[in-house]
Amino acid sequence: MSEQTPELRWAPIEPKPKSKGRIWLIVGLVIAGLVIIGALLFFLLPRDGAPAPGTSGSPRPTGTASSSPSQEPTPQVTPPAPVDPTADAFREQVSGWLSDAPRGLDIVTEANPDDALAVVDSLEQDARRLSDAQPPSSIEQKWRDGVTAYSQRLSELRAAILAESETADAVDAARTAVQELQDLVGL
Repeated sequence: MSEQTPELRWAPIEPKPKSKGRIWLIVGLVIAGLVIIGALLFFLLPRDGAPAPGTSGSPRPTGTASSSPSQEPTPQVTPPAPVDPTADAFREQVSGWLSDAPRGLDIVTEANPDDALAVVDSLEQDARRLSDAQPPSSIEQKWRDGVTAYSQRLSELRAAILAESETADAVDAARTAVQELQDLVGL
C-alpha cells in the first residue's frame, strides 16, 4: 500500500499589501507633531536673556540680620502717570468703533430679533472698548459721560428687542448718543 504523494506545484506567492500610504501618513504626522512642538517652544520659552515667567530678574534679599535696630521705610512706588494721547491719536483709535455703530444700528432696524440681538452684542463690545480707551484729558469727563450714555442706550435697545416691542425710539436714542461721541472727537 502506497500512499499517493501529492503533486507539488509552484503557485505564485500572494503580494504583500502595499504600505507606502501608511508610511507617508506616519511620516507626515511625525513632522506635524515636531512643527507643533517647535512652535510651542518658540512661543513659550524666554528669549534674549529675559527671565522666565514667574521668576524675578532682581536679586532676592537674604535672611541676614541687620546690626541696626531701626529699619529703613520701604519706598512707595507709584506707577507713572498715563500719557495723555493727542486728539488725533485718540480719534484714530476710536474711529473704527464709532464708524461701525451707525451701520450696526441700521442693521438692527431691519433685522429679525435674533439677528438684532447679535448686532447689539457686537455694539456693546465696541462700547466696552470705547470705555477702555484713554481719551485726552481735555475731553475725558465728556467722553466718559458720553460712553456711559451710549452704553445705557444700547441696554435699553436690548431690552426693547427682548420685549419684542417697538425699537425705533431706542435705536434713535443710541444713534444720537453715538453722534455726540463722534462730534466730541471730531468725526
